[in-house]
Amino acid sequence: MEKTQTQPVDINGNHFKRAGFVLVLMVGTFLTIINQTLLVTALPKIMLDLDISAINAQWLITAFMLISGIMIPTSAFLLNTISNRKLFFAAMVSFAIGTVICALSTTYNTLLLGRIIQAIGSGLIIPLMQTLMFLVYPVERRGEAMGLVGVVIAFSPAIAPTVSGWIVDYFNWRYLFYIILPIVVVNMLLAFFYMRNIINLTKPKIDFFSILLSSFGLGSLLYGISVAGNIGWQNKITCFSCVTGIVIIILFSRRQFKLSQPFLELRVFKSRTFTLSTIIVAIIFMTMIGSEILLPIYTQSIKDFSALQSGLILLPGAIVLGIISPISGKLFDMYGVRKISMIGMFILAAATFPFLFLTKDTATWWIVCLYSIRMLGMGFVMMPLATAGINALSNDLISHGSAINNTIRQVFASLGSAVMVGVMSATITAYSNNYEGSPLLPMLKGLNNAFMSAFILISIAFILCLFIKSPINIKELNK
Repeated sequence: MEKTQTQPVDINGNHFKRAGFVLVLMVGTFLTIINQTLLVTALPKIMLDLDISAINAQWLITAFMLISGIMIPTSAFLLNTISNRKLFFAAMVSFAIGTVICALSTTYNTLLLGRIIQAIGSGLIIPLMQTLMFLVYPVERRGEAMGLVGVVIAFSPAIAPTVSGWIVDYFNWRYLFYIILPIVVVNMLLAFFYMRNIINLTKPKIDFFSILLSSFGLGSLLYGISVAGNIGWQNKITCFSCVTGIVIIILFSRRQFKLSQPFLELRVFKSRTFTLSTIIVAIIFMTMIGSEILLPIYTQSIKDFSALQSGLILLPGAIVLGIISPISGKLFDMYGVRKISMIGMFILAAATFPFLFLTKDTATWWIVCLYSIRMLGMGFVMMPLATAGINALSNDLISHGSAINNTIRQVFASLGSAVMVGVMSATITAYSNNYEGSPLLPMLKGLNNAFMSAFILISIAFILCLFIKSPINIKELNK
């Protein structure tokens, strides 16, 4: 049991147990994040069952990412307007209702509606969890806290293809939602006892125009990035959506600097540490999501593996990431961010390079080992750097920093799949036009080039790590 003096305190000055509070947050976030990639390997079965096209099926994932991304920026405002306990329950209720609709759906439109309602809860719960985890731990243990955050943020999407592959191979795809629903209900019951209010509300004045700009700007940008993987970056729809989104986000940003109570406090970017760490983590997350899409394509298209077998290849890496994240958090508390992140970046770069030379005969055990080593490197990079960035902010800006951090990561996650799949598709098209041999060779060349783009991005992130200061000056922003 924790000693009284180390126990967290709610807004009424009452001590409470940190363990139950953290458990509720982690389980809730795990359930919402796993849904981002849960349907990836289930889409063929859903297409067959509901008689829909591949483009419509892809919208079950794209719409979830879009709505979730749009909701994330509003979390900072809501955390200062509504008690964190009520906000947590609102997010989980929305997610539960969406899950029920998905489980019972018999048409495509109903399933899409359920995914949208799920995404509303998911978009709120992710930054909420990160903010509360920072505030419930003392500064000297925030690395440990973010290590736990890393378990769910990185481990959830990594394990989803394995779970999904097993279920859709042996059961109906609706069991993906049937299994999740009772866990959601149990977690809400636990939250009734363990969730406490720890944020003093400032109740800022609502700026509806900022909400509109944020929603339309981010929604347009995410839509453009999402469809780019299917229709190409040169397509007019892609270009118009991305450009429109960027222009509206610029207008939104200019408005925030003029407001006395901004909807989203962009002053956090005055912190060099926060800015650099956010960009680096987003790039790494981008390559992680992209790789999780590319490897199943390789194993199923080139090696003729089943969805379950493809998922099992990713499973050891997911386990490694889940184990190393809390360890790297404690190492951050002991040694700071610079040493840990540089070691992690070197491991990540070294384990990514061999993927540039995949062949049809590449041994499966070799792929599993390399992927696991990549995840080891990511575990040493993502959460320590995220912790360093948020640690550089004052407590009143943590909710804004978490919202911005998660928003950028969401954009880069979509960008990662669009860029890497786009590189693969463009290479396949170029080689297929001038090649009359086995169709597998253009596919392999496309995969190799896609991993080359990941290696280049990792190299850029490695260079940026050189500019991260250690130890972190927590008062940096207020200088």
